[in-house]
Amino acid sequence: MGVYYFNHQSSIINHQSIMKSSITVIILFFSSLFVPILAQENSTVEKRVYTTQFLNQTEAPTIDGILNDKSWDIVDWTSDYIENEPDENTPPTEQTKFKIVYDKNFLYFAFKCYDKDPKGIIKRLSRRDGFEGDWVEVNIDSYNDKRTGFSFTISASGVKGDEFISDNGNNWDGSWNPIWYVKTNVDEEGWTAELKIPFSQLKFGASKEQVWGLQSSRRYFRAEERSVWQRVKRDAPGWVSEFGELRGLVDIQPQKQLEIQPFVVTQLDTYPKEEGNPFRDGSDAKITGGLDAKIGITNDLTLDLTINPDFGQVDADPGAIALDGFQIFFQERRPFFVENKNIFNYQFADGQDNLFYSRRIGRSPQGYPTTSGGENVDIPTNSTILGAAKFSGKTKNGWSIGVLESVTDKELAKIDDGTGRREALVELLTNYIVGRAQKDFNNRNSYFGGIFTATNRNLQGDQLNYLRKSAYTAGFDFMHNWKNRKYYILGNVVASQVNGSKEAIAITQRELTHLFQRVDAGHVEVDENRTSLTGTGGKLEIGKNSVGNWRYYGFFSWRSPELELNDIGFLRQADDIKQIGILTYQTLKPVGYFRKINARFEQFTTYDFDGNHNRTQNSLSSNVNLKNNWYLNYQLIHKPKIFTNTVLQGGPRFRYSEEVINSFNVSTDSRKKIRFDAGLVVSQGKDNSFSYTEFSTGFAYQPINAFTISMYPNYTINKSKTQYVAQTNFGATPRYIMADIDQRTLSAAIRMDYCINPNLTIQYYGEPFISRGKYKDFNRVTNPVAKYYGDRIEVFNSNQIAFDTTNDQYDVDEDANGSTDYSIRNPDFTYVQFRSNLVLRWEYIPGSEVFLVWSQGTTGLGNPKDDLFRSLDSQILGRKPENIFLIKATYRFLL
Repeated sequence: MGVYYFNHQSSIINHQSIMKSSITVIILFFSSLFVPILAQENSTVEKRVYTTQFLNQTEAPTIDGILNDKSWDIVDWTSDYIENEPDENTPPTEQTKFKIVYDKNFLYFAFKCYDKDPKGIIKRLSRRDGFEGDWVEVNIDSYNDKRTGFSFTISASGVKGDEFISDNGNNWDGSWNPIWYVKTNVDEEGWTAELKIPFSQLKFGASKEQVWGLQSSRRYFRAEERSVWQRVKRDAPGWVSEFGELRGLVDIQPQKQLEIQPFVVTQLDTYPKEEGNPFRDGSDAKITGGLDAKIGITNDLTLDLTINPDFGQVDADPGAIALDGFQIFFQERRPFFVENKNIFNYQFADGQDNLFYSRRIGRSPQGYPTTSGGENVDIPTNSTILGAAKFSGKTKNGWSIGVLESVTDKELAKIDDGTGRREALVELLTNYIVGRAQKDFNNRNSYFGGIFTATNRNLQGDQLNYLRKSAYTAGFDFMHNWKNRKYYILGNVVASQVNGSKEAIAITQRELTHLFQRVDAGHVEVDENRTSLTGTGGKLEIGKNSVGNWRYYGFFSWRSPELELNDIGFLRQADDIKQIGILTYQTLKPVGYFRKINARFEQFTTYDFDGNHNRTQNSLSSNVNLKNNWYLNYQLIHKPKIFTNTVLQGGPRFRYSEEVINSFNVSTDSRKKIRFDAGLVVSQGKDNSFSYTEFSTGFAYQPINAFTISMYPNYTINKSKTQYVAQTNFGATPRYIMADIDQRTLSAAIRMDYCINPNLTIQYYGEPFISRGKYKDFNRVTNPVAKYYGDRIEVFNSNQIAFDTTNDQYDVDEDANGSTDYSIRNPDFTYVQFRSNLVLRWEYIPGSEVFLVWSQGTTGLGNPKDDLFRSLDSQILGRKPENIFLIKATYRFLL
């Protein structure tokens, strides 16, 4: 879905309708409070135990999905699954049972999923980790740390799913792709599955007898029902901490994993030829290769190596426009950096701010060469990663350890003036280091940890001297649970230091993240002689996490003005102090027409380090799952106070009018062959100073089990009478220019998936994205913190501003004396983008794949006077696109 960002929170509903909206959400909220509350059990749930047996001289079972091997006879079945959703602690519609055996190298599972109507079993196909149709799953906490686990899911159609579980079930990472084996079969009693999991794909310490956490879940598709082997109460504090136990694993030896996965990529790029530009002759071809490797230092700790890591993705990054100037956060997709990312994660406050943002490694070059007219330039798209190594894992003593080292090469731009070529440095040789550790204690109810990161650039004389030479961050975090994890407290502290030339540090002080040049800031100012900055940040949070219908938490966080993380982390804005309180309510049993009801109240305030109260926000939301498996979501947000230090990008603090946002979303039953989603966001600034409307809808259609098509269009209207445009000067006096903007954005995410079999799939992803912004009623800021928006600005009249068509700019004669005082470039824009990927993926043996990829895209700047559909026709349908054709082959050696 296309995304854009603007420098205020906006919406489109008039204030006469606020009372009706408020009454609606209050009814939804309090109806959930007065539903019958069933008596809660005070006793804890008894832990179940399954004892497995060693195969010894017995031949290992053949993995064919048919449970007729004699090896299964050495152990007993375990059954008595209990319903978990929607009606927790009741008998499920159909029962399930399993057995577990093992030998020196493998753990084997046999599942029997009973079904009175075998013809009704849903065998939908999908790519790996699709989780479609009927499935059964096993979760293994081989660390036995009550927080992390390995999940293996198998659908009735034979599709695998595997995830690494962390944060006690709050995070499921589907990027983990171990090698394991499975087959399924449908018979007259239901369906069966056999699994074979190598011990090398699990992590556990050396001991005489292992005790692992164990859980199994089943999805009974027709009733959208989940049943579990070990009961987990709906008000439990988490998932992994509630597992039963697997015993009987005696004298199994931790196996040091050794995997080597080389790959080769052949690529052909085609694009419109540019006459006179030798770098754009119509096509380019290249062959590249790389290597990923895993070396088990111990069974707990793994060394990952990569040379020239490759992006292996179907979805492209979404289209985006950032009118507020802030950087846009994109998800990591490279396998090397995605795997075990939970160990390196360090979100220290709230939102996306993190000490480690792996997409900094291999980023686009930050420099641009100095050129003269008529010269053509070829700049690398990304910095070359010469190599990277990652040492990570968790020991039996509760230590989570992660160390990452990566080096990116210097990058040179090629410049051609028609008579010869020269090169110019656009990125420096850079070394990145991340170290992370955490230690569990107090029976796995508590942990403490730390992180350290370092970025060092190889400066070469005065070249690119505006980049920081080095950047360091360090942090400490902790968490403690008590009363059977009913209550918790967590916190962290971070510190940063960046070093560089006077020019580099002066630029840092003026960046949008910091804005030390703000004219009204009494606590910061630009110091042109500084060569370093040191800042701090952190959070303290406490709350109730389980037992009963109610949960709550609150936290306090801060980011000092000098905090800087963006060399290898992600920080949107420094100079911020925040307080937040959240109260939630959830039903524990189906009630009337509802399978589940969740309600949430949230309140927060923010300040800066100058003591300014910048924002107050209150929100009330309700999430309802109906008996027919439809979902309804509603949210009301009220912002009585909105001040921003950043909208004038170095100018004074600016006030936005009081705002109210209403949002509503409905989605139909996701199990149906055809399903729909629709959403509406409307909000309004007081006195009609700004508004925002977003319409989203879409459908997914699955005519047969092997094929799905979906399209999700999105249309937004963003209007503001105080949209920042530029800063200039009237004589020696600064001027901050704003205008009335009308921005329309249209996008649509289109996907098609065809699964020939679980290991052979064809996927298509496409997204047109069009955004047009038109400006009028230009004005200058006069009183930026006035309560009424009209008192904050002064609109230029026709005698003060005129449009210069020759130079595409507005000339301003502020004092109306007949001469131009300053000019403003025409800010109108139309940005058009289309990206698509068509990927055939074949996993010809477990862990080894072949990809055939056709990627197509076009980007253009349309005429702002045209409507969105005319821009679609002229800039996407009417232009020759750029194409990438590639073949990627990998082979995974498991030694």
